[in-house]
Amino acid sequence: MTKSIVTRVFIAGLIAVAAGAILTIAAVSLAFATNVFITSGINVVDVRASTLAWSLLGLGIVGAVAVIGGLITGLVAWIGALLNTWQLESKTWFAVLLLTGIFNFGFIAMVAYVIAGPDGAARTSRGVAAAPAGA
Repeated sequence: MTKSIVTRVFIAGLIAVAAGAILTIAAVSLAFATNVFITSGINVVDVRASTLAWSLLGLGIVGAVAVIGGLITGLVAWIGALLNTWQLESKTWFAVLLLTGIFNFGFIAMVAYVIAGPDGAARTSRGVAAAPAGA
C-alpha cells in the first residue's frame, strides 16, 4: 500500500468513527429527551416500548456498527503503514509504528505517519541507470 492509500483509509476510518459516535450519542440523547427510558435516580430501570424506542434502537445500532467499522478500517490502515515502512532501508518508522500499536498508542503514531512519514512503496521502484551510448 502506498502512503496516499494508507492516508485515505485512515481518514475514512476516522470519519466513520466520528459519524457513528455522533449518531449513537444523538440516539441516546433523544431517548432521554423523549422519555423513552424510565429512570429511578440515575439508573435506567425500564424502556417504554414504542415505535420511537425501536427507531432510536436502530439508530444506536447503526452508529455502533459504524464505530466498529471505522476501528477495523483504522486497523487496516495501521497494517498498511507497517507494510509500507517495512520496505524502507531504515526500520525506525516500522519499529515506532509497531511498538506504539502494540502498546495502544497507534492512533498517535498513525497521525504522525500521515503527517510526516515516508512512503516506502515509492522508494522500492528504483531503476538502474542506462549506460551511455558511447560506452
